[in-house]
Amino acid sequence: MDSGSEPRTPDTRHCDAVLSGVGKTHLAAAIGAALVESGRRVLFSRTTDMVQKLQAARRDLILPATLTKLDRYDALILDDLGYVRKDQAETSVLFELIAERYERRSLIVTCNQPFSEWNQIFPDPAMTVAAIDRIVHHATIIECNTESYRRRTATKNQDTENTTTKI
Repeated sequence: MDSGSEPRTPDTRHCDAVLSGVGKTHLAAAIGAALVESGRRVLFSRTTDMVQKLQAARRDLILPATLTKLDRYDALILDDLGYVRKDQAETSVLFELIAERYERRSLIVTCNQPFSEWNQIFPDPAMTVAAIDRIVHHATIIECNTESYRRRTATKNQDTENTTTKI
């Protein structure tokens, strides 16, 4: 872990794909594991779980302290951002987290929607643009445009069952 004596360049990654089952979560977890192996502190969370935690912190008037605690992690992985939907309370705490980590700590985000559809996540167009702007600035964007692994495996298993002769 960095001693904090030298400024770090944040490394924000976003794995963007429209399809489910293409390996976004697996890839984010693998990046997280590699960071842990290199001595970094990493927290992996489903975005919906993180949003619930942040909403509870806001309700209990401890949101700033909760965001400070999250600063202990060099990288925060938010999985499945696309499942947060247009609720002002949910998206405002999510935006606060994104803004808080911007240019300070790494944020790895997976989402099953392209940026052009993030207006379905954030209710306010200005917040949508600001969130995307903070995420993509300094980002390495990995698009996982491939066939769903689960679908491919299910089709393969179904083909095997169909070709098996039953007596």
